Amino acid sequence: MDRWKIEYYSTSSGSEPIQEFIDNLEETIKSHVYNTFELLAEFGPFLRMPHTKKIIGTPLWELRILGQSSLRFFYIAIVQKSFLILHGFKKKTQKTPKKEIDIALKRLKEYKLRT
Repeated sequence: MDRWKIEYYSTSSGSEPIQEFIDNLEETIKSHVYNTFELLAEFGPFLRMPHTKKIIGTPLWELRILGQSSLRFFYIAIVQKSFLILHGFKKKTQKTPKKEIDIALKRLKEYKLRT
């Protein structure tokens, strides 16, 4: 099975909020994030629960970093077997906050305008 490429969203000014978010995590949590990204790259769209979940009513998918950290990353599939990670956050409640989804959707819109 061919591997998928993982890309991080960057702003038009060049800042990289996904990489900055990951860089600010503890080393053990960072390792867990990268391991889960590896699963996504290896299995692509065939990776399912408990690792991924479709966000109903949006084009977004949620990558779930399981364990004590409870991190989430929103992503989409883009051309040539690539995923674009749009937003990452620490999930503190059972329900995903709308503001977190809105950030990912805003970044997606901005990304589409640039490409």
